[in-house]
This record gives sequence, C-alpha cells and structure tokens, in this order.
Amino acid sequence: MPTISDRATEPVNIAAALPRLARGQPARIAMRCPGPGGDYGDAHTLSYAALDARSDAIAAGLAARGIVRGTRTVLMVRPTPEFFLVMFALFKAGAVPVLVDPGIDKRALKQCLDEAQAEAFIGIPLAQVARVLLRWATSARVRITTGRWALLSDATLADVERAGAGAGPQLAATAGDDVAAILFTSGSTGVPKGVVYRHRHFAAQIDMLREAFGIGAGGIDLPTFPPFALFDPALGLTSIIPDMDPTKPAKADPRRLHAAIERFGVDQLFGSPALMGVLARDGTPLPTLRRVTSAGAPVPPDTVARILDLLPDDARFWTPYGATECLPVAVIEGRELLQLRTRTEHGAGTCVGRPVPPNEVRIIRVDDDAIPTWSDALCVPGTQVGEITVAGPSATDTYFNRDAQTRLAKITETLPDGRTRIVHRMGDLGYFDAEGRLWFCGRKGHRVVTATGTLCTEQVEPVFNVHPEVRRTALVGVGAKGAQMPVLCVELEAGVAKTEQARIADELRHIGEGFVHTGRIERVLFHPGFPVDIRHNAKIGRETLAVWAAKHAQDFA
Repeated sequence: MPTISDRATEPVNIAAALPRLARGQPARIAMRCPGPGGDYGDAHTLSYAALDARSDAIAAGLAARGIVRGTRTVLMVRPTPEFFLVMFALFKAGAVPVLVDPGIDKRALKQCLDEAQAEAFIGIPLAQVARVLLRWATSARVRITTGRWALLSDATLADVERAGAGAGPQLAATAGDDVAAILFTSGSTGVPKGVVYRHRHFAAQIDMLREAFGIGAGGIDLPTFPPFALFDPALGLTSIIPDMDPTKPAKADPRRLHAAIERFGVDQLFGSPALMGVLARDGTPLPTLRRVTSAGAPVPPDTVARILDLLPDDARFWTPYGATECLPVAVIEGRELLQLRTRTEHGAGTCVGRPVPPNEVRIIRVDDDAIPTWSDALCVPGTQVGEITVAGPSATDTYFNRDAQTRLAKITETLPDGRTRIVHRMGDLGYFDAEGRLWFCGRKGHRVVTATGTLCTEQVEPVFNVHPEVRRTALVGVGAKGAQMPVLCVELEAGVAKTEQARIADELRHIGEGFVHTGRIERVLFHPGFPVDIRHNAKIGRETLAVWAAKHAQDFA
C-alpha cells in the first residue's frame, strides 16, 4: 500500500495507482477479459506492468495526434483489453473520456454525442461505420479505430500504441477540480444527461467504497458492469471481466459466470438486481465469494434471501444506494434488509441503510421546480417523506451542456465559514426512520398524485408483489397530476395463463384493501413484460407503462 508521502506527490487521478502497482507487483494480474468463445488466454490478460506500460504508450501516441489534457473523447469499445487500456491512457493523458450506453435509442445516442461536443472518437469498426452513416460526433477531428485497418478513421489503436512505445511514463498533473470524464446517465427517466466527473469525485468514490465495504488489496473481482472495473486497480484488485453482454445482464448465462468464478477464485462480485436474479434462479452455490454488491435498483427480498443462501456464512451481500451523479450515498447489508422485509411489504418503502461517511443526507419538501440556494427551512420534520438530497465529496456539481437540468438537480449551499458546496437532489422520495436509516419510496417523477393524496411507487408495489403468481408490479398514474387515477400494472410469473388474470386481479385488490394507502387502487392491468433500463435491466420504465396504461384504459381487469 502507498505511504502518505507517495499519495501527497501524486496527481489526483484514478490512473495514479497504476505506476505504484506496476513497480510493487509487476506480474500480478490486473485484468482478464474473455476472448471469442469465452477464452481467457494470454492475449486477453493484462498484468499490472503491462497495463501500465501499454497505457503509457497509448497515452503518448494519443498526445502525438492531439488527444491531450482536456480533449473530450468518445469511447465506443466493448469490454476488451482495448477498452481498459484506452480508458487508463485517456486518464493518464488528462483527456476526458465520454461514455454513453450503446443500447439506448439511436436518436437519443446521437443527441448525447452532439451535446458532448467531442473532439475525438475512438471506437470499434462498427462504431466507426455508425459514426459516418448516422453522423455521430461530427465535431470529432481525430478518429481512431480498434480494428486492423484504418477504415473510416485516421489511425488504428495499434498504430497509436506503436508510435508511443518507449516514450516513458505518462501521467498528467491533474488537479481535483479538473474534469476527468463525462458519464451519461442510463436515460431510464428521460434522455440521458452527461454527468461531469472531476478527478476529486473518482478519488472520493474509491476512498468511500474502500471504507464502506472493507475492501483490501489482493482480492479478485467479477464486475459485471464493466466501468466499475476501472476502480479495481486503484483498490488493488484483479478484475475478471465476465463472458456476457454487459447491456443485457438479465440474459447472462449463469454457467459462464460460475465457470469464471470457480476458475479464478473470484471472491467479490458486482451486479445489477437483474443479474442477481439470474444467479438466484440458477441456485448454484457461490462458495468462494466473500463480498457481493448489487446496485441500480432495489433488490427484491426473495432475491436477497436466495443469494444469501448461496453464499458462505461469513460473506456479505451489500446493496448500496446512489446514482451516476452521486455514488455511494447509503448502504445496507442483505441480512438487515431481510429483517425489515415485513415493513417493506406493508408499505414502508425499501430501506437503503445508513449514509456512507462523510455524506450529509437530508430530506427536503417535494418541489418540482429549481431551488437555487439552500436553506435549512427546506428540510421536512421527523419521518416525513420528502426528496432525498446529498452533500458529500462524490456528489457531482453539473451536467454537461444541460443548464436547465443542472438547475433542477443542484442547490448551492453556503457553509458557516463562507465556503460553498453543491447539494445534489437525488430526484428520489424517502425519509429517515427513528433509527437513522434511510428509506427509499420511489422516484419523485413517478409519484401518483390523486385527488385525495400522493402515492409513492416503492410504498405501493411491494404490498402487491407478495402475490405468489406476480413477478412484479408497477404503479402509474393516468390523467393530470392532482387528479390522477392510480393504475397497477402487473407482470405475472412465467407460465401463468391469461385465463387466471381476472382471479388474480381480484386477489390483488383484496391484498390492497389491507392497507390504507393501497385500498384506493382498484384498476389493474396485465402487461406481457415490463420495459426496463438498458444499463441494469432493473429499473422499470414507468413512463412508458403510463402511456400504455392510458391507451388501455378500457381493458381494466
């Protein structure tokens, strides 16, 4: 581990750990990536020494082509060694990688790339073809392909690496406030927004994750969301990139996941709730794992219980709460979550645990308008539901080229000593219980405002999800806010016949009558398969369901 003096002389940069690791443990494996057919051969393996030296060469080669400190660079590369080499090369160069989920709607993708005003574009051959045909990132003046030939590009990545070979160590003297990356949100609640990450945000995340989960150097991680693998070298971990399509975690093959876990002795795993569902349904024990982390949406209690049954007794199943704009915010361990399961199923919401130090989490009144400046008068009393806000070192302060969205999501707070800081509005509703735990009640934009009161999705849906033939439910509102009709959309378990829908609808209404807040929900619609976000396959597309429900109002069961 680095000494205090080592850290003091390093730039604030997520790539700063690489040279240290390469000097101290040059042969240790940093990353293993699957090749064609799931092969994890030498060609797809990077030691710390190789990752450091090759990213140095690429950084030098990029600089020779004008990709230098501050250059916004779109990266469209699959989770192969090239992706991680280029990412660390860009960080070392002080350039600004721009990451957009490739699975989003193509019109939204073009809008994101246009907004980013990229000066460079690095991508696989298919991405280069799409760039030309669909006019993506027309502002890019440097174009590099990972392919063998420089078709539709200025150079291949291999050309760039050869040009920079022998240039020596590369690490820009970046400061904490320098822009490190632009990471677009998943777009699950609208067109994706480019979150501006500064180097201090990444540095804070690494420290907070290490402390919150007790992560020590030397572990072996299976990060099924590839960007999370970028944290692993800074944490002293080895990354095993899984053999799966990262944009479709719900369709991952559990046999391939287990094969990698067993072969490489994986002891920690990150995955979305959808991927946890895959492992839970498969039912194969996970004896080598000591730490499992799941984020992206609330993890269903049944899934939590099944995963814990598959893990050793001393393993921990963490479900951190946060967002692209601010992560981690709070965290809870699976066993405590299960202890609170009855409260969730009775309408309390989903407990997301206690704030991760040094975050300051506060609940403010629900307001759809911008709040320019902080006032303590915004806070709601006691255990009242309001909007969750976070002030802390990992809370980002702006969206790129989205001033209106920035104003809606950020509050400027003046501290007693005269300094200012940004308070991020999570866009989520929640409250603190008497024990100081934070409870998530749903997205602010998904609340259903009827003539008699407000209903929150995470306080309603778990009440109905207890039905044995229901896979999941989604509360949506039909009509204008203030006079919305609450509609319960229902996705049934596989194999349940359509002829059973009327019976199940009656049983759901009976369940709802058992609680004051759900007794008003009478309309039930059955949907063949909920739309979900493309990043984690876990967040339900309630906006899409609301439009669908309005069109099928005559079909209420």
